[in-house]
Amino acid sequence: MTLTDFDIWYRSRYRRTSSAITTTGMIVSDLIGCMLSFGAGFFFVNLYDIHLINFKSFVTYWPYLPVFILIFQVNNLYPGVFLAPAEELRHLVVSSFLTHGGIILSRYIEDKEFDAISAAFIISFACSPVILLNYRALAHRFLVRTRLGGIPAVIFGAGKTGKMLVDRLLNSKKAGYTPVLILDNGTGTEEMYHGVPIIRDTMLGPEVVGRYNIKMAIVTSLSDPQDWNKTFRASVAAFRYHVLIPKFSSFTDIWMSVRDFDGILGFVTSHKLKMPWNLRIKRFVDLGASLLMGLILLPLLLFIAFLVKATSPGPALFGHTRIGQGGTRFKAYKFRSMAKNAEELLQKLLEADPQARAEWEANRKIKNDPRITKLGKFLRQTSLDEFPQLINIIKGEMSLVGPRPIVEDEAAKYGEDFNRIFSVKPGLSGLWQVSGRSDTDYNERVAFDMYYLQSWSVWLDLWVLYKTVWVVLKGKGAY
Repeated sequence: MTLTDFDIWYRSRYRRTSSAITTTGMIVSDLIGCMLSFGAGFFFVNLYDIHLINFKSFVTYWPYLPVFILIFQVNNLYPGVFLAPAEELRHLVVSSFLTHGGIILSRYIEDKEFDAISAAFIISFACSPVILLNYRALAHRFLVRTRLGGIPAVIFGAGKTGKMLVDRLLNSKKAGYTPVLILDNGTGTEEMYHGVPIIRDTMLGPEVVGRYNIKMAIVTSLSDPQDWNKTFRASVAAFRYHVLIPKFSSFTDIWMSVRDFDGILGFVTSHKLKMPWNLRIKRFVDLGASLLMGLILLPLLLFIAFLVKATSPGPALFGHTRIGQGGTRFKAYKFRSMAKNAEELLQKLLEADPQARAEWEANRKIKNDPRITKLGKFLRQTSLDEFPQLINIIKGEMSLVGPRPIVEDEAAKYGEDFNRIFSVKPGLSGLWQVSGRSDTDYNERVAFDMYYLQSWSVWLDLWVLYKTVWVVLKGKGAY
């Protein structure tokens, strides 16, 4: 495609190049979220004692809302384009803490007492992360569906990485950058990739910026890397913002920083789950949350155990041997969801149905599994069968969040990544579960686990747990 052809194509589709609409959408969603957080705080205090507080009076504190938006802006939450989930959660919590804390402190300085309204704002702060994340998700969905949130971006590189990036951007459920042009220095004849024009000239950056005011360039590996320095200085540098996708992206993480080695820049990263202090924090969260959940859910768990025993012969709990940290074996507990002669039923199916055998060999799961009881199917769809693994977490064999615990036969599918992935405890939930669960293949599971290890933080764990609730409620990918 020539630049003239692209000019006709682009001007018929795009009229905006700024992030103003995306930013506005995020601000509106945050304002609504903050209002509802205020309301939740006042409602729960009012629910405790209707005489302590006037529920409707939370409206009088709406003048504080611009302060929230200002603090959110300072913490880089606008436009928030493709901000890593753990980073977004961290910024939201820190910003909400500062603003709610400021309100409580100002009221205490003025009234010299801690009253019911201050308690309402503490509850408001506790509710705010979940409310804000949900409304931000709704805003992203609206912007994507209405095509209002796309920010045009030029992709440098039409190779494997460049095309993979285009696919991710086009299929993203979050409002962000929209690829409108691919520039490459190769000799290919392809003029479009999934509806995005390709021009075989990486020196067009200044002209593209001048004509269309596109501000973002995302640079991947070029077909001819020898032209890299020239391309960056003469073309990429014309854009206001640049994103560089390194070839060694499999070794990077979201907490990577840059260091200056006397004029030579280096990327600094670390394996955070090898640090004793981080492991103590993770264990504290695992133990505290598991004990609390266990106490709250105990009546429900006893009732499920009774139903399992009453509806099919066999024990209520089933311990299946899994591979844990360092390759050690342990019994992962679940509510029994299969018939007593499960292995016999499986072998009959695999011998009689080649398609089922192929599915089993690929994923170690079968969608229409004859071994599963009627109650077991419900328990799996709702993930209630996995709650006894709280016992494994309390025993220190598992974590709330981590790589998926696997059986012996699956180890080979992890290849060279096995030792690194299982250098940590497997998790009750994890990134692959909240990103498709049983619908993902092994390559994707390994990629999710590696990303988790490289990018771990308490915030990432909290985000995964938040997403787990919604995935379980939807029953997506569970069987």
